[in-house]
Amino acid sequence: MRVMPARVRRVVAGNKLFAAVLVPAFLLRVDAELGYRWWVYFNDSFNYITTSVTSVTDPTRVSGYAFFLHALRPLHSFAVVTILQHLMGLLVGVMIYALARKRFGAPGWLAVAMTLPVLYDGFEIQLEHQILSDTLFLFIAMAAATVLLWTPRLAWWRCGLAALLIGISAIVRSTGVPLIPVFAAYLVIALWPSHWKALGWKALRPLVAGLAAFCVATAVPVLGYEALYDHQHGQFAMNTSTGVFLYSRVMTFAECQKMDLSSDPELLALCTTVPPDKRPIAQAYIWTPVSPLDRFPPTKFSPLPDSLAGRFAIRAIEAQPLDYADAVLDDTARSFTWSRSVFPNAATYDEYLFPYHPLSVPSSPDGKYPNTATAYLDGGDPLTRIVSPYAGLIRVYQRYVWLPGTVFGLILLAGLAGIVRRWRRGGREAILPWAASVALIVIPAATAEFDYRYVTTAVPFGCLALALAFSAGRRKPEEAAPDADAADPGDAPATGDTASTEDTAPADDTVDGRGSAAVDSPVADGAAVLAGGEASGPAGLPGGVAGGRLSGSGANAGHHKGDLSANEG
Repeated sequence: MRVMPARVRRVVAGNKLFAAVLVPAFLLRVDAELGYRWWVYFNDSFNYITTSVTSVTDPTRVSGYAFFLHALRPLHSFAVVTILQHLMGLLVGVMIYALARKRFGAPGWLAVAMTLPVLYDGFEIQLEHQILSDTLFLFIAMAAATVLLWTPRLAWWRCGLAALLIGISAIVRSTGVPLIPVFAAYLVIALWPSHWKALGWKALRPLVAGLAAFCVATAVPVLGYEALYDHQHGQFAMNTSTGVFLYSRVMTFAECQKMDLSSDPELLALCTTVPPDKRPIAQAYIWTPVSPLDRFPPTKFSPLPDSLAGRFAIRAIEAQPLDYADAVLDDTARSFTWSRSVFPNAATYDEYLFPYHPLSVPSSPDGKYPNTATAYLDGGDPLTRIVSPYAGLIRVYQRYVWLPGTVFGLILLAGLAGIVRRWRRGGREAILPWAASVALIVIPAATAEFDYRYVTTAVPFGCLALALAFSAGRRKPEEAAPDADAADPGDAPATGDTASTEDTAPADDTVDGRGSAAVDSPVADGAAVLAGGEASGPAGLPGGVAGGRLSGSGANAGHHKGDLSANEG
């Protein structure tokens, strides 16, 4: 401890429980780096790498993550990418803890417990180790939420900064787009004055200024990206795949005989005669020859097929709204099952596990190199090196330590109950991360198909919402100090209240009724509660992530004694 600066020692001493939790989480990530040197691939990884090398935006998905890779390309190392992503994962946990404990005064055990899913979930650690956009997206989106929630007063520049971050998240991963209206709605709730009619229109100035800053700042990265896409592809959009993905969503139930296509006969080419109960999963209507989209000249991710697919999908939803709702609910419900099933197929599910063998790199010639991954590494070996015993340790860890979907569902329900019960004393702040978490699982199910990656990025927001919903008002006055931003006369209260006494909590319950920011104080001792189990994999954990209780077959899900052998390649 003596080798650490005095300020660091004070922070650690004041947050002993969280520090004790953070260190093993860091070591788990070190083990992942040493066991899988220095990255693992998902099938989408190669699209991002190609975009980072060619600088041509991808028609299939937004390319903000590829820009991140491009910025790091001079280092010619994917190790730098995954190390940064592991640090981002840890920082997400830090942000959750800081908001819950320091800003809202949550009990130490609750603030720490709500960081455990992001710090210790084996699938979160594996996702951080992938060359994928999800970790960068989660980090930026959580930073945006932290900017808005950190102070009880919102200045217009805070609204703008949060908007800039959420706009950047939208070009990193398209699931960030629905977060834009979620954040905007929160600003209306937070900045709306309780007695604006009595106070006059001047009371609405903070709201107008905040929303104006939000709209302008959000537009900067989004419109800038669309302008670049228009320059490269001739269409002012973020991609030419939105219609294709929505088409795949409706093709699990769409029946052309129930749709009126007389005014749009060219859509008949997208129909299928296969009965709905015999059709494959949604993504098969994008990536396999069964898709009627393959009747169009390549590529399906071009303006005409995308436009036709989008129009067809809208017609199907209008004609069969109940079938559409049923499909969305079925996919959303997958987020809350106790054990993980092999979905959407064995090959894809395997890529969410730390593998036994490295994923091969597809051929994509780039100048003198056989593929763009090799080009990114400037001739280096793009294959993952699997090294024992580290690889076996993290593989076994992932089998046992993860957050079951049912527990995630309970976290959301408890958070919602806390928001309703404590609406005037912190519930309004908790609505932002709660709504973000729900949006991140419902919107993908409504526009494409369920994927476990979406759940992994939704969980931290749900945990933050629960911590905030049950923490506001617990800080005693003598333990709290006014937030520095509160001295800014241009700031507005973040709760939507003016100087009214009707929402003021008792003095021994909260500071100014809004849970003001607090100075560092010792964290109360308490037992760490690990959602999904501790690192040792205690009894009672669902053993079916990668083992015997998986539904489905064909996935490389089982682990055996060879996990810890010393002769892996």
